[in-house]
Amino acid sequence: MDTSSPTAHLDFARDHLEETLELLKRMVETESPTGDAAGVSEVCAQVRELFAEHDPEITEHEGEWGTHLVMDIAGTGSKHADAPVLFVGHADTVWSRGTLESMPFRIEEGIAYGPGSFDMKSGLLIMHQGLRLSTALGQSRPPVRVIVVGDEEIGSPTSRELLLSCAEGVRAVLGFESPHPGGALKVGRLGSTRLRLEVTGRASHAALDPEGGVNAIDELVDQLAGLRGLIASAEAASPGDVLCNIGTVTGGGKTNVVPASASADIGLRFRAPDVEAQVLGAIQDLEPIRSGGELRVRTLSQRPAWQADDADQELLALVEDAAQEVGLDEVGGRPAAGAGDTNYLGSLGLPTLDGFGPDGAGAHADHEQVRIESIPERIALLAALLGRL
Repeated sequence: MDTSSPTAHLDFARDHLEETLELLKRMVETESPTGDAAGVSEVCAQVRELFAEHDPEITEHEGEWGTHLVMDIAGTGSKHADAPVLFVGHADTVWSRGTLESMPFRIEEGIAYGPGSFDMKSGLLIMHQGLRLSTALGQSRPPVRVIVVGDEEIGSPTSRELLLSCAEGVRAVLGFESPHPGGALKVGRLGSTRLRLEVTGRASHAALDPEGGVNAIDELVDQLAGLRGLIASAEAASPGDVLCNIGTVTGGGKTNVVPASASADIGLRFRAPDVEAQVLGAIQDLEPIRSGGELRVRTLSQRPAWQADDADQELLALVEDAAQEVGLDEVGGRPAAGAGDTNYLGSLGLPTLDGFGPDGAGAHADHEQVRIESIPERIALLAALLGRL
């Protein structure tokens, strides 16, 4: 390969595009919904197989959600002893087994379709092909640590601590989730917390002994009204920094029985860490209104707000330099409304960018798709960036 050519990166990636698409087809057709340990583990096995050419040091963490895969790959040239770069991805999808029957993998007019193609199996391939290109170019690059978890779509409850341990001592974090529409990277993400308000009252006959009961539904309604006021106050003090959605409400059973239990699941999003801490603290301090009632606030999942800082912007500047080197347009970067595993790492102050997957559309939707031409562009961009880190 003529490494002196200004188009060497893109030429290599385009020359291997058919192979990449074949790998994508294989991976998409390996259904791996969250909780399907066999499917998740099989996708991780495919990733491990791809990276074998780099002679990685492999650690597999097995559990009820399938494999969480960690691979450490040595650096090269003058950067071989540098701190590693962390690649972050996940093997699980939101799609249940059997989805391929109605959403088969297919390629039409430069677009690849299929469940998990955009979120985020194509991103897993960008990891490998970008590293492979870097090796083929003979670049000096730092060591690379790759983590692929199996429970990201439900908040990474069993992999969070592993993610944090993998980030110790790294120089930068690159997430391979899907980018913004058009390909801009994600620089900062809203924090995401799912809470459950659980109310315990006391059952009684609604006509013969209404005073003997404690109505859990009434208590829950009043608590939700109070929560609405709490959120409104936070929003007034910091406009645009808080989103709240009451997603489910359950409780009771019969109209002649004072209900003894009720609950609501609540989704919260935060732009700023200080507002996040203030609101979550206030919710945890909620007290029952009715004598004899009990209130429990349970955290179902929590990804902290990642607010971009100077280190993230400096990393983005390196990306723009790399894009210019390989003949691509400006990439761009801005905060994202959705949360992901990079929340955990960017919120620690580590230089972090997400969205290195290829351009596309339809994450979690039945038109999920990847723009094929963006695949070699992302591969070339990653290889050029590794040479600059």
